[in-house]
Amino acid sequence: MDWKDGDIDGCEFTPLSFHNDGRGWLAEIFRIDELNESHHPVMAYISETNPGQARGPHEHTNQSDLFAFFSGTIRLYMWDARSESVTYGVRSVRLVGEADPCTVMIPPGVVHAYRNDGTTPALILNCPNRLYAGPGKTEQVDEIRHEDSDSSIFKLE
Repeated sequence: MDWKDGDIDGCEFTPLSFHNDGRGWLAEIFRIDELNESHHPVMAYISETNPGQARGPHEHTNQSDLFAFFSGTIRLYMWDARSESVTYGVRSVRLVGEADPCTVMIPPGVVHAYRNDGTTPALILNCPNRLYAGPGKTEQVDEIRHEDSDSSIFKLE
């Protein structure tokens, strides 16, 4: 597939505002009164990604991800694989993290990946709207992993 570069419908970037004082800083990741109800988070996790390492590409059938990028130098990739979307076939690549701290809402069907292009480990926070493996971790994980396929059309450059 020949991807067009651009913005993807439903992928919403929000700059993080840092409130500093003598103790350090605070930044709001989300407010339930500012999110579409279908995206309300039900859990949160933090991960560390080492320099040169990538996570994804993968997608979710039902899950929306609300990532917070505030640390390191992260190259975020998104591909709109939703055939019914007005931006079907669009790829978005953006450098986020310390230089551009933000949150990004990634809806179901948008393939996504990120790679730490920096020289230090990066922390990433995710607040998805579905529980990993469902309540009690008894359900199948909502994830289609494209990184496991050598013939994947989703490439990190």
